Amino acid sequence: MAVAVSRRQFLKVGGAAAGTAAGALLGLGVDLRPKQVRAQQLRIKDAQVYPSVCPYCAVGCGTLVHVVNGQIVNIEGNPKSPINKGNLCPKGAATYQLHVNPNRLTKVLYRKPYGTQWEVVDLDWAMDRVAELVKKTRDETFVETLPNGKRVMHTTAIYSLGGATIDNEWNHIHQKLMRGLGIVRIENQARI
Repeated sequence: MAVAVSRRQFLKVGGAAAGTAAGALLGLGVDLRPKQVRAQQLRIKDAQVYPSVCPYCAVGCGTLVHVVNGQIVNIEGNPKSPINKGNLCPKGAATYQLHVNPNRLTKVLYRKPYGTQWEVVDLDWAMDRVAELVKKTRDETFVETLPNGKRVMHTTAIYSLGGATIDNEWNHIHQKLMRGLGIVRIENQARI
């Protein structure tokens, strides 16, 4: 005979069971916190620490990147950062996965227009291809004057979206490049 259990009932019973089990462990004097702290200390024991910035949003939370033998072994919040004071959101806490995830792309992939297959290409070829397409699009869509005679010298066919973790100097260079190409649709992740 099957018993019908609603989702709400299941969650109530499951939560109560988990709480009871946790309470029993704590009641027996089991405290795993020292073991977790010790494991973390061993992981970063001989690491060089580099301050950095989380790449995910416009907040710019400070991080500490721990490196052993050229390999990132841990990324955590920087307690000296006035922005986040060592705390990280779930995305920031997962930045370590950007570097160690086995699904991370490490080669340049290219799919021909209307193609269905990706192919590995050389980075230099890809950079040249992007430059060719930007120049072609700019040349085809560049407007010097509007019909009313107003001089504008721009293209609206190219859009630029900058990253929030780029510092002021790089943003300045980025702006000069975009303006030099006549691109007027320029946005930054910090505002989105």
